[in-house]
Amino acid sequence: MTTLMRRNSLFDDFFTKDLFDFDSQKSSATLPSVNVKECDNAFEIEFAAPGMKKENFKINLEGNQLEISAEDKSDVQDTSSDGRYTRREFNYSSFRRSFTIPESVDQENIEASYTDGILKVVVPKKEVTVHKAKAIEVK
Repeated sequence: MTTLMRRNSLFDDFFTKDLFDFDSQKSSATLPSVNVKECDNAFEIEFAAPGMKKENFKINLEGNQLEISAEDKSDVQDTSSDGRYTRREFNYSSFRRSFTIPESVDQENIEASYTDGILKVVVPKKEVTVHKAKAIEVK
């Protein structure tokens, strides 16, 4: 097996168990592109979601399921003064994605920010304490 084909099982478990919820009432035909990066102290998940507002996003954690969703209903208003529409467009977009997160993350300190059309969710890892082997004397 080549190095390129080898995979870290923790990484695979975290990111390949992406659950796509294609509910016609709750998700649009396309999902935003996602980048996932593993750093030393955290996982960073970035969603390309231009045109949204931070109020549109909902991030929920239930057990080891991290669900990230958004809903945007925008209405381009008619600008004519006589009230007759020559064109009026309604826009509705939403998505919902779920990730199974490993037990090795710090669930209490997950953070999210939205800047320049990118939703960034930082999932910190717990500090792993390494127990050194020690000899126990029999008395």
